Amino acid sequence: MLSPVNSPYVLIFRTNNLVTRESPMTIFRPLIALPSTLVGSSIGRMAWMLLCIALALSAPADALAKSKPQRAPRPDPELKILNLDVSPNPYLIASGSLQFSAVVQLPKELDGATLLEVSSFITSPSKNSLRFLTTRTALQPHQASASGATPPQVSVLLTWDGLDQKKIQAGTGPYQFEVRAKLLANGEKGPRTQIVSWPKRGMIEVK
Repeated sequence: MLSPVNSPYVLIFRTNNLVTRESPMTIFRPLIALPSTLVGSSIGRMAWMLLCIALALSAPADALAKSKPQRAPRPDPELKILNLDVSPNPYLIASGSLQFSAVVQLPKELDGATLLEVSSFITSPSKNSLRFLTTRTALQPHQASASGATPPQVSVLLTWDGLDQKKIQAGTGPYQFEVRAKLLANGEKGPRTQIVSWPKRGMIEVK
C-alpha cells in the first residue's frame, strides 16, 4: 500500500507490515542504466575500432622514421682557402686597386687536375653594382704531394679596379664579396670542375 508523504523525493511502500523507503532515482536507475549501457557499449566498440585503425596507420610511419638513417655531415673538401686578406678596407676608389690575397691548400692528390681557379664575386646590397673577378693558375704534376706529406699551398692575387660589370665606377657604400677556389681538369669540351672549396665571405666599405 502506498502512503503519501510530504517529501516529493521519497516513496514509502508498506508490505506485510514492513515499511520500505525508496528514492525515485533508485527505482528508475535500472531502467536508465539499460539504454546507457547499450549506447556506451556501441561507442566503446567504435572508439576501439578507430584506435586500432590509427595504430595500424601510424605504426609503419613510426617504424620508417626510426629505421631511416640520419644524414652524416658533409666532410670538408680537401681544397681549402687557408687565408684571405682584403686590402685596403675601407677602399677608396681614387687610391688604386683593391686586392684579394688568398692562400689555397691543394689536395694531397690532384687526380688529373691541371688548373686552379680562384674567383671573387662582388656585389652591392641593392644588386645594382656587380663584378666577377677570376684568375687561373696552371698546376704542375710535381705539386701533388706524396702520402703523409704536407699538402702544397698556392698564393693567388685578385685585383678590383672599382668598376662594376658595365665598366662604370662603383658607388660608395657597403659591398659584399665571396671568394671561392676550384680545381679544373681538361675535358673533351674544355676545363671541367673537379672539386670546389668552401667560400670565404665578407664586407667591403667603398668610399
